[in-house]
Amino acid sequence: MTIHQLSVFIENKSGTLVKVLNLLKEVGIQLIAITIADTSEYGICRIICSEPVKAFETLKEAGIAVSLCEVFAIELDDEPGRAAEAIDIFAREGISIAYLYSFLLNGKVVLVFRTDNEQKTAEAIKSSSLKVITETALSELL
Repeated sequence: MTIHQLSVFIENKSGTLVKVLNLLKEVGIQLIAITIADTSEYGICRIICSEPVKAFETLKEAGIAVSLCEVFAIELDDEPGRAAEAIDIFAREGISIAYLYSFLLNGKVVLVFRTDNEQKTAEAIKSSSLKVITETALSELL
């Protein structure tokens, strides 16, 4: 019910992000979504890509600080209020969202997020009308 996300820790200086992106390009990894949260000294670059395990191994071998974790991804219609309705499902269950980002894919909104309770989140998704996006589904859309 989850997908893999890379979290890459990069210094906040010119050239560090392009190094990561070029390494992924060299091994044929397709980026699907990317977001960066920064502080004054470093950033956390979160990446959803076509081959997360291969990307993780590539970056690790290059000496880049990277982790691979599981996050939820759900598909929503691209209409005002749909994200609020989806997040409300988790709020009513007392589930906190640690972080969230979104992107459009084939006319649908994809919400990627991590919560404070993976099991409870999975149960909330199953009991609702939310559509889960799997890694297989993402790969097929590329």
